[in-house]
Amino acid sequence: MERPRIVIIGAGPAGIRCAETLVQQGIRPVVIDEQPQSGGQIYKRQPTPFQRSYQKLYGSEYKKAESVHQTFDHLINDIDYYPGTSVWAIETQTLYAHQNESPVEIRFDYLILCTGATDRVLPVEGWEQAGTYSLGGAQIALKHQACAIGHKIAFTGTGPLLYLVAWQYLKAGATVAGVYDTSGFISRLKAMDKLLMKPAALWQGLKMIGALKRAGIPVHTGVVPRKITGEGEVSGLDIILKNGTCTHVDCDAVALGFHIKPETQLADLAGCEFSFDRQSELWLPVVDSQGRTSVPHVFCAGDGCRILGADAAELSGQIVALTVLAKIRDLNNQLEKTQSTLLARFSRMKRFGEGLLTAFPWPAHLIDQLSDGAVVCRCEAITKAEIKLSVREKEATEVNRSKSFSRAGMGRCQGRYCAHVNATIIAGERHQSPETSGRQRSQAPVKPIPVNVYTKTPGQSSHNHPSQKVSGKAI
Repeated sequence: MERPRIVIIGAGPAGIRCAETLVQQGIRPVVIDEQPQSGGQIYKRQPTPFQRSYQKLYGSEYKKAESVHQTFDHLINDIDYYPGTSVWAIETQTLYAHQNESPVEIRFDYLILCTGATDRVLPVEGWEQAGTYSLGGAQIALKHQACAIGHKIAFTGTGPLLYLVAWQYLKAGATVAGVYDTSGFISRLKAMDKLLMKPAALWQGLKMIGALKRAGIPVHTGVVPRKITGEGEVSGLDIILKNGTCTHVDCDAVALGFHIKPETQLADLAGCEFSFDRQSELWLPVVDSQGRTSVPHVFCAGDGCRILGADAAELSGQIVALTVLAKIRDLNNQLEKTQSTLLARFSRMKRFGEGLLTAFPWPAHLIDQLSDGAVVCRCEAITKAEIKLSVREKEATEVNRSKSFSRAGMGRCQGRYCAHVNATIIAGERHQSPETSGRQRSQAPVKPIPVNVYTKTPGQSSHNHPSQKVSGKAI
């Protein structure tokens, strides 16, 4: 009898631990990853010629990064690995992807989405100028290419990543112009009981903030990022401080970010049900504690369904692997006990994640304060006024309808950066909550693909060896 085919999308912390658990139980999964090397964004590997040590590259998390990398390297002969492969469509238990501009079709019996997260940004007037980066983009430039995004960088937004990236730039020798956080002290105080679920992580965050202050870097909370100044290129950042005064920060680059958010496009294409999460103000896949979605053969693990961090993602990957295994055969007592232990640990980490959302809330009020002339959709250069006009003149009271009239969310990023903001603007025009504007539907291809992928016909079914490149194959 042919064994069920289990496909994992993503080779970050969740995907790697998921694959490891399945391999340990005699299953050979297919692992597809968009990146050329495993590790995900959090533990992104440096290019081959680079020789930086783990400790220098990953700081206090270097042992975890090394463990994740070594685990995957040991699995390489026990999995079917597709690096540098981007999945752009899902249809009737078949994935459509491309690798090296060649089409790949992969059928599956069970699909585990470990798609990770992407930056969550909020428009600031002038953010379309050269020199404005997301926090994630700024971090990748430093970690992957060992270069800074500018000579003097201002960091603004909210969330742990804000302080982490600023600290990493400081440690690398870059000039940090300041750190400007939209959240305030009271929100952190409210979250303290949940943040104490991971005291080591809390302490590490406090140490980073302390290091920034000791270096003489301005660190402000409760701010409003008013405008990124410049004539085509960033020359500064105007900030309203919590006491109401406006200050100008000289800089030639701005790193902007408000937490991260799950990459959910593939879950949408797979037909998974979504619900609106009021705390994060995001539409998220409906999943249970074991990663089961509304689609019986589709599962979700890690930050791709809830933002809880790398440690929780590793646990989630193991939990989901055991859940899928239980669909194939009965779990023995030891595996059931293991899963129960993992679920208990995961529950504690979930509380910590909830604490982070309380400590660093999404500042939706800043969208209301945004000027009508501010660009909201950077891909298509669509302003706030144009989105509001689609509501007033076209009665586009739903985000997909507004997209049709205004083109907001129709660009290269497919709404990843702007759809949640567009929905808030639409709701604001109607004096409603953002969830009433709906969510932007994902459409294939979920990311840009080479035109010639459409012109090539996949070959006969086969498996690729992990060290080989796939070229026009269907498996």
